[in-house]
Amino acid sequence: MLLRLSQLLVFGSLASLTCAIVPVTTSENGIQQVIKRVNKNTGSSLYPRATETRDLRTLDGIWNFRRSPPNPLFGYLNGWQEQDLYKTGPVIPMPVPSSFNDVGVDASLRDHLGVVWYDRRFFVPRGWADNQRIWLRFSSVHYNAKVFINGEEVVSHEIGHLPFEVEVTDCVSFNTSNLLTVVIDNTLTRNTIPQENGFDFFNYAGIHRPVYLYSTPQVYVEDIITQTDVQGYTGLVTYNVSYKGGRSDVDCLVELFDKNESKVGSLQACTGVLDIANANLWWPYLMHSNPGYLYTFKVSLIGSDGGLLDTYSEKIGIRVLNWTTKSVYLNGRPLYLRGFGMHEDSDLRGKGWDPVLWVKNFNLIKWVGANAFRTSHYPYAEEIYQMADEEGIMIIGECPSVNAFLYTEELLKKHKQSLTEMIRRDRNHPSVIMWSVANEPQQCGSNKNCDPYYSQIVSHVKDLDRSRAVTFALSDPHDTIGKFMDVISFNRYNGWYAEIGSLAHITQRVKNESTQWHLRYNKPVLMSEYGADTIAGMHNQPEFVFSEDYQVALMSEHFRAFDTLRHEGFFMGEFIWNFADFATKQGLTRVGGNKKGIFTRQRQPKAGAHHLRARYLALAAADAGAPPPPPQHYVADNRPAFHDEL
Repeated sequence: MLLRLSQLLVFGSLASLTCAIVPVTTSENGIQQVIKRVNKNTGSSLYPRATETRDLRTLDGIWNFRRSPPNPLFGYLNGWQEQDLYKTGPVIPMPVPSSFNDVGVDASLRDHLGVVWYDRRFFVPRGWADNQRIWLRFSSVHYNAKVFINGEEVVSHEIGHLPFEVEVTDCVSFNTSNLLTVVIDNTLTRNTIPQENGFDFFNYAGIHRPVYLYSTPQVYVEDIITQTDVQGYTGLVTYNVSYKGGRSDVDCLVELFDKNESKVGSLQACTGVLDIANANLWWPYLMHSNPGYLYTFKVSLIGSDGGLLDTYSEKIGIRVLNWTTKSVYLNGRPLYLRGFGMHEDSDLRGKGWDPVLWVKNFNLIKWVGANAFRTSHYPYAEEIYQMADEEGIMIIGECPSVNAFLYTEELLKKHKQSLTEMIRRDRNHPSVIMWSVANEPQQCGSNKNCDPYYSQIVSHVKDLDRSRAVTFALSDPHDTIGKFMDVISFNRYNGWYAEIGSLAHITQRVKNESTQWHLRYNKPVLMSEYGADTIAGMHNQPEFVFSEDYQVALMSEHFRAFDTLRHEGFFMGEFIWNFADFATKQGLTRVGGNKKGIFTRQRQPKAGAHHLRARYLALAAADAGAPPPPPQHYVADNRPAFHDEL
């Protein structure tokens, strides 16, 4: 067995990986102790779809699961990857997708830090053996993953929240079942993204999003990049299609279809510009009578004989973003963002993808009258962005850098990689209007490494995508890195972490700080977090901390400031923290998690939700030049009572 492990370490191979055995250090997690890899082809940009030339299977369901003993090498040394897990010891059933933490009944599983093992068996359809490539794709595994098929390592990936895939054509059998084993380590260190630094949300782990097995032809569409613009009534779609497969006699047929499936443009070229006359533009919710309008962008690879080699389609929206020192504009109109910070978080599933939950979330977002949210503090599931595209909800896409405090070269490399993978995955979504490169970086007023670090981070993003503004959520009052950003977002908890229980100074403090950031950096400003922990059902009159009444009163003091700032010309949005209550690690200040949500974790409204709804709908009407909406429930007609006997 030791010989077998040494062969794994030295000869485990993937075309896109370079392997080297390295010494164990305190900054490495358990998987990294086994082998250190430089991944040259991480991420996956195209969402897996079945088409005329592609087939698709999901590997979601009940998998086998086991925690590793404290020695992270134990499973490898005992050949767990070479046979079904149940043959080497006890296993428990584990749903995929989900976090593993809340599925069991013991605290040791909930709080586990270290290595865990998953496995299951699967079949490959025999029809896929006919000149097809076979791909295995994980939409998200947190945090560090190694994947084996039939005992052979096929791919590894670091950084949760983002997809990765590998071609497995030569690794699978068509005549019998195949064993799929996944080893995960959720240990965070000073050189992971995020770092282990006490961030205020639970470190859920596991196979969080769908797992797909899919086929493509030998010559296949590898990537699609689109950017859109608007000139008068004409929409412009600039695109680049890349394909692989070792053939040069390939043409690209690109077609664009409207919502009625009518073709509105086409070109026979792998790069080009489609001109769409009288284009239906993508607009946000409550900013237009027809929000979220999407076209279907279809690519077909055609061989020299005229035969269809591969085809792939995705939805795009035609819109243009611009920004100045005072605002961000969409299709020539200034944006005012009414939104939330959020989390991928729910009972039992943890951070596991749940379509029921997210359909409910979007219904509530629209019910409140919001038009935006920030993916605090990591990229969310791809299906969420697809829903946002359809619903006309804008997204500030945030990478997984949270409360960074040490700015090393290794951290910089991983930070850049997380941005590369996120932007490559999400760049074609019209809902994504900004990139957020960090949340509350620490010591940026004092650490000399902070400025050059974030200068390189922002330059990296601009190299990848210049069509969107760049921001970050700051909290350090001595911040110096805002000069690199296009929009200044700031988090501040007046009346909570500062002067808790006092409402007297909130309005003036918010006005002063917003103005100071604009004067310092000459950039648009939005407030990306404010709020107060609130226990659902707790009421106090006069208002008292943790009561629903205090949350409402605190919100109102912020609203006063926002209304003044809206007329100053540089303030562009308000994001309450948080959309819903969410889990955190245990602590004296967290009774059952973070309770700053305007909805409970079960998505039931607190008084603050109704209060925010009245404001957001009024703002939407005001910005559209419409009268304010009536109350949700009838109250009175405001006329005096009638008496005719006199």
